[in-house]
Amino acid sequence: MKPAVPTEQTPTERVEPGDTRSRLVMATATLLQRQGYEGTSIKQILQEAAATYGSLYHHFPQGKEELAAEALRFGAAEFTDLLRQGLSSSEDPAEAVANCAHLMADSLRDSDWADGCPVAATALEIIGRSPLIQRTSDEALREWQELIADTLHRGGHTQDHAAALACTILSALEGAELLSRVSSDDAPLRLAAQHLAILTHAGL
Repeated sequence: MKPAVPTEQTPTERVEPGDTRSRLVMATATLLQRQGYEGTSIKQILQEAAATYGSLYHHFPQGKEELAAEALRFGAAEFTDLLRQGLSSSEDPAEAVANCAHLMADSLRDSDWADGCPVAATALEIIGRSPLIQRTSDEALREWQELIADTLHRGGHTQDHAAALACTILSALEGAELLSRVSSDDAPLRLAAQHLAILTHAGL
């Protein structure tokens, strides 16, 4: 997937291919997505970003943790764009939700099963150890859930039911993506698309 529009802390005008800060953020986002926080070393980040220790600490005085949080925001924005694409693809909320699963399957297959959820690998291993990264991960997951809930609400679900169903949908998408990535097979996401569409229709 191509890099998404950065967050407020990383304005668009600052994200240029030749910009050191941008290279650090994008390289870290990719590494975290593929191998998590503990599996990503500062040395590896610097190699991937073609950067120096001095430049890293110039842009991120708190070091790896601060950089990782910004990289998670960046990666989450990319996934937000994918969700928006799927959710806006149809006026039928069931079809829109199913399309999200299909887009995730296509993206995962295109990455040769390397690029899963941009926050999952890091969030699970850092719980209770880094409030900053945990908070950043939680914000991303809540944003995705709210995007889904808004689509469901516009499609005819009550607000309360849309919020509850959005939580279920996001949980199913995350779980199906994990199964697809581990098995190198997009069948779990394709099946999730079918059954989430049925579930979404049933709630109307």
